[in-house]
Amino acid sequence: MKIVLAISLCLFFSLNAFAQTEQSRNIAEFVIEEISLARDDGNGKPGDATDKFITTDRPIHCIIQLNSDKPATVKMNLVAVKANGLKPETKSIAISYTTKENQNRVIFNASPDGVWAAGIYRVDIFIDGKLAGSQTFTIEDSPKEIKREKPTAPKSFAPRKNIKKTRKN
Repeated sequence: MKIVLAISLCLFFSLNAFAQTEQSRNIAEFVIEEISLARDDGNGKPGDATDKFITTDRPIHCIIQLNSDKPATVKMNLVAVKANGLKPETKSIAISYTTKENQNRVIFNASPDGVWAAGIYRVDIFIDGKLAGSQTFTIEDSPKEIKREKPTAPKSFAPRKNIKKTRKN
C-alpha cells in the first residue's frame, strides 16, 4: 500500500514539474523577428521601411513582427536619445497593445503635437513587461526648417556716391 502511495505521489509531482517546463517554454517563445520603422504612405498606412526621417514626417509607423501568434502585451516606448531641446533619454511616447490569438504583427503610430525635434531616437519594445528589442533612428531637419534656420544673406551692393538728380525737360 505504501508503494502505491509513493508511486502516486511521484507521478503527481512529476506532472506538475512537466507543466511548469511547458509554461516557461511558452514564455521563452516570444521573440521579435523584426522591428521596422516607416513614413506614412499618405493613406494612414506604413510606407517603405527606413531609419531616417525629417521633422515633418507625421506619423512615424513602428511595425513589430513576433515569432508567435499567441496573445501577448506589446509595449513601445519612444525615447529621445539625443534630440534638440530635449533632455537625453527622454521617454516621449508610450503605447501598449495586447494581441489576440493568431495575431503576430503590431503596428504603432507615433506623432508629436507639432513637428519632431531633430536628433537621434530609439524605440524600445517590451513583450509582457520584458525588454525584447530596440531600434534606433534619426530625425533630420526638413528642408523648410533648414531654410528657416539659415536664411540666405541678401546680395550686397556698393553704396552709390555723389548721385545727382537731373531733370529732363
